[in-house]
Amino acid sequence: MKIAIAQINCTVGDLLGNTAKILAVTEQAKLAGADLVITPELALCGYPPQDLLLRTEFYLACDKALTDLVVQVKGITLLIGHPHHQDNHLFNAASLVRDGEIIATHHKQTILSSPFFNEPNYFDAGTEPSVFVLNGVTFGINICADFWQSETALLTQQANFDVLLVLSASSFLIDKQATRHKLTQQYISRAKVAVVHTNLVGGQDETVFDGASFVMNGQGELTHQLPSFTETIGLVEIQDKQPIATELAPIQLAIADIYQALCLGVRDYVRKNNFPGVLIGLSGGVDSALALIIATDALGADMVRTVMMPSQYTANMSLHDAETMAYTLGVQYDECSIKPLFDQYVSILTQQFHILSDDEDTNTTTENLQARIRGSILMALSNRTGSIVLTTGNKSEMAVGYCTLYGDMAGGFAVLKDVSKTLVYQLCRYRNKLKPVIPERIIERTPSAELRPNQTDQDSLPDYDVLDGIIKAYVEENKSTAEIIAMHYDEADVKQVIRLIRLNEHKRYQSPPGIRITRCDFGTLWHYPITTKFTN
Repeated sequence: MKIAIAQINCTVGDLLGNTAKILAVTEQAKLAGADLVITPELALCGYPPQDLLLRTEFYLACDKALTDLVVQVKGITLLIGHPHHQDNHLFNAASLVRDGEIIATHHKQTILSSPFFNEPNYFDAGTEPSVFVLNGVTFGINICADFWQSETALLTQQANFDVLLVLSASSFLIDKQATRHKLTQQYISRAKVAVVHTNLVGGQDETVFDGASFVMNGQGELTHQLPSFTETIGLVEIQDKQPIATELAPIQLAIADIYQALCLGVRDYVRKNNFPGVLIGLSGGVDSALALIIATDALGADMVRTVMMPSQYTANMSLHDAETMAYTLGVQYDECSIKPLFDQYVSILTQQFHILSDDEDTNTTTENLQARIRGSILMALSNRTGSIVLTTGNKSEMAVGYCTLYGDMAGGFAVLKDVSKTLVYQLCRYRNKLKPVIPERIIERTPSAELRPNQTDQDSLPDYDVLDGIIKAYVEENKSTAEIIAMHYDEADVKQVIRLIRLNEHKRYQSPPGIRITRCDFGTLWHYPITTKFTN
């Protein structure tokens, strides 16, 4: 028999579109000779639906969409993920559909509480394992966390099946696929059965699902590996209750996965929300250069518009490099000096409010004015065109507040929100190896916000390799001040960085959503109070 893995990109709430997509891949699978099609977790409604599940009209609409889909499934068996409303309970479910009928429905048993998707807020837990027989093979069913919490999977194994089918919506994180493989091999070493993983692909707000569905046989050997970050159908032939090995999609470098995740996150955020394009404020620096190439690769040059807004402090090489890159990529490029507006602001603040003097043009107030003028111009263009502004700040800046509220933080989507400065450089070099598009001088020059004469980032921050190491230890690894100092970082640097992280919580609360790629981002998984006296 043949199983078809439907690695598809579903949109939350698009019941008609998701249903059409599921039916289309089911027909393709049938033409390819498949006997069974497996979708990802909650494929019918998209994942994660979050508080939509609290609305009665939503889950009733899901019930109707399922009913409409079921009657159209003929000549093949479909295992589809969906919400299931039954007896005043709501379950995260997978139903087995065959010849216009629902044969059986499995309810997810492991309902996890997490900052990402707090399932107990929405779903009740199932209590029984589910198995079914098709073409002489007995299959077990797990839904995502049912499997990753291995004890639940092992309890399911007591139902005595041959192959375990796992419907997942497992989000992308750096090096996560290696963890998935390892956990699957650990399960197989105890259960001795083959495992088929079907994973969602696509961007949903701050989360990217990488697909990368795979199959392992009863010996824990990888027999099928689908490509990452793309919709596809994988065919798995089962003989003697084991998958027959086929050619595997190549394993990519981690940096390639990160780059593709960022591109997919931008593409789906823009297109699923029906924005006609994106706007990017260029600076001639490395962050805006990376945001620009990601947007262009994700959307195409015709959907990208750039604006360079120099001040009296902007170096000529910044102007030249920004323009060169824009024209190399074929995106629209505009140049607009902010000096006249800046001079007017300074004049008003000096003469009417008496908060600046005529010779006081390089303090924090005037630096932030420049960023806010630029932000206002970009947002005015956004209002006029409908295009969304992509902010260009990185995780290092967001951590320590090296960014301006209503200035460079103004926008609708933060491409690099979970990308450290050191990773920004790595991604630029990786993309240039594919095809040189970022002027080398942008990558090599000393980073600067260019808000005052001869400014560099390291005037007020430790070197980025030190800064990023401390941020990773504190934010992503949850280490204490003492533990980080014990990692041989300078005590003064550690205390300075952690103090800045705490001081700038209020800024991060007001930042736009951005793509998550690490174990702890500043969007979905970082939940610290703005007001606190705890300092350890």
